[in-house]
Formats: sequence, C-alpha cells, structure tokens
Amino acid sequence: MQNFNFYRPTDFYFGKDQENHVGEICQKHHISKVLLHFGGGSVVKSGLLDRVKDSLLKAGVSFELLGGVKPNPRDDLVYEGIKICREHKLELVLAVGGGSVLDSAKAIAMGTPYDGDFWDFFMGGKVPKTALPVGCIVTIAAAGSEGSNSCVINKVVDGVVKKKGSNFQTSVPLFSILNPELTYSVPPFQTACGAADIMCHVLERYFTNTKDVLVTDELCEGVLRTMVTMFPRVMKNPHDYETRAAIMWAGTLAHNNILGVDREQDWASHRLEMELSAYYDVAHGAGLTVLMPAWMEFVMPHNVMRFARFAVNVFGCEMDYEHPEKTAKAGISALRKLWGDAGLPLNFEELGAKASDIPLLVKNHGDNPEGHFVLLNKEDIEKIFTIAANYQH
Repeated sequence: MQNFNFYRPTDFYFGKDQENHVGEICQKHHISKVLLHFGGGSVVKSGLLDRVKDSLLKAGVSFELLGGVKPNPRDDLVYEGIKICREHKLELVLAVGGGSVLDSAKAIAMGTPYDGDFWDFFMGGKVPKTALPVGCIVTIAAAGSEGSNSCVINKVVDGVVKKKGSNFQTSVPLFSILNPELTYSVPPFQTACGAADIMCHVLERYFTNTKDVLVTDELCEGVLRTMVTMFPRVMKNPHDYETRAAIMWAGTLAHNNILGVDREQDWASHRLEMELSAYYDVAHGAGLTVLMPAWMEFVMPHNVMRFARFAVNVFGCEMDYEHPEKTAKAGISALRKLWGDAGLPLNFEELGAKASDIPLLVKNHGDNPEGHFVLLNKEDIEKIFTIAANYQH
C-alpha cells in the first residue's frame, strides 16, 4: 500500500428535489453572484433551468447565463465564460448538466483569475494557484466530475483537435447536487455510455501493480458488482428510482478517488480513448467500450491472476486453477457481453471509426509512453487500436 493524502471537501446533496434548494446552498457558502452554465435542450425543456433560476432569485443570488456546452466541450465557450466572470465579478460557476458542462465550468473557474491562457493548465507545467469555486447539479450519472479533480477540454491546435485533461485540487466542486430523478430522461444510449464510463473509472484503478491493497480492491469489486447488477435494470426500466440512485452514487464513488488512493493507477485506456473522441467526436463512454477490453486483452498476460480475480469476484466466473488464463479471458468476455447487450459498440465499425486511421491516431497521441500497469510504447498502442478495430462478436 502506498502513502497517500486524500481530501475531498465537496458538500453533497443527494436525493429527490435537492436541486430546488440550490439558492439556499449558495447562501450557506456566502455566494451571491454566479455564472449559470449549461448545455441546452433537456435542462430547458424539462423546466430544470427555470427551477434553478427561481431558487437562486428567491435566495437573492444573481446570475449570468451561458449555455451551449456540447459533448467533448470546446475551448471557445470556456473563453467566453472567463470573460463573463471577469466582467461581472462572479463568485462561482454553477454547472447544470452532465460531465461536459462540468468540464467546461471547471476550466472557466481555473481561467478566470489567471493572467495567462487557461490552456496552459492542460499542456503541463502550470498549476493554478487559485480558481473560482464550482457548484453543480448533475443530470447524468457518468463522469463523476461532481466529486473529482478532473477536467477535460477540446481545443483545435494547428488544425488538429487536441483533447487534454487536468487534475487539480482547485477543480474539486464546492458543492454537488445529485437527484437521480433528473437522470430519468437520459436516452438509453447515453445512459449506457454513462454506466460504462463509471465502470471504466473503477477499472483504471483496479488494475494496478501495487501490492497489499485489499481494502480498496474489495471496494472496487463492490462498486463493479453493483454496476453489473444495475446496468441491465436501468436499461429495462429507466424510471426505477433506486436503480438510478445506485448508479448515480456509484458514479461519484468511482471517480472521487476513494477507490484509488493507495495504489498506482493506469489510465492508458482513457488517454487512448481521447484520441478516438477527439478525432471522431464520439461519446466518451462508447469509445471506452471499444478500447478498454482491447487494452485488457493486450495486457492480460502481465498479471493473469489479477484478471482471473476480476472475472471471479465481479462476474462470478468459475475459477480454472489449472488454466487461469481461461478464467481471465472469460471475465473480459463477460464485460464485453454486458456492454454489448446494452447496445454499446465493441469495435471500430460499430463506433464509426476506421482501422485505416490507426496510424493517424497513434501519431496524434505522440511519442510519450502510456499507462502504468503495463508501460505502452507506440507499437503497443498501435496493437491495442488494432485489437479494438478488429474485434468480432
């Protein structure tokens, strides 16, 4: 077990109608002026945005509006948000929506007090000394940004879309409001993408070389088993409150790092997927369901028993002690079946990607090695993309 420091000061409000108290929550934290940041469509049509406005106004909290966040959020809206926050001396960025809205909000919060370009924080070397606080009302269980320090933004650099992430303590939300009812209207495909993303956040931490991490291993497996149970249920009955609630809280636990504090983590699959979603503008969760099982196939020989444990403890596969690699492969197959049954893509063709683009994807990724469970060079990365491209059901 590694030494660690774990600090997550987020004030969580979980359950029905909690979003209607956002004004009071801002008051509690002495916030009087906010940027109300959102995507569009659903939060407007559902009446959620109006309820948020009403709650803020009743509490005496003024706001400026900035909508239009798209999946795989872009830098142009971040720059606009920074300008608004500076002009109106806003005190908090309030994100209403999913992970993309939260990513955009976190980037705006980092960039507002900074004299330079916010993109500096995504290119390495620069660490924000301060940032505006961020609050959020989550409408999809997926990214786990409501409890994490993570932020991912897209920017066109020299004609190429670059998708970069940052991880800073200043990006951990001040407060997060999670009402599972707000996820009822999420379409089936996006629900499935979100659930897969949650599982992948756990898997990036679970496959580790660090020894003697039994407590977090058991926690990881418990969250994964919950998702294995709840995934089919939510696809059959999207208005089941308890199922949506379990998935929503699992999403928070999967990415606030409580499951990864004591260990070396991997993250190769996420970083390679960034090349897919940057180039093809596909849903992040869909890219992961294509790429992560391919990564698992490639690295499995490194620690067959780790994958066998995953198969047995998460999917209930029978352990073959004479041929543990068969058990390991059964676990990967079970994961693919779970995702495939939910209508998620499992290869390049189903994702809308092309095998002929693999050299470009590898080039866009750059020369740096990737991952920690197994350190991947460019040739390894190309092989993983090839496995993902060629997988057949």
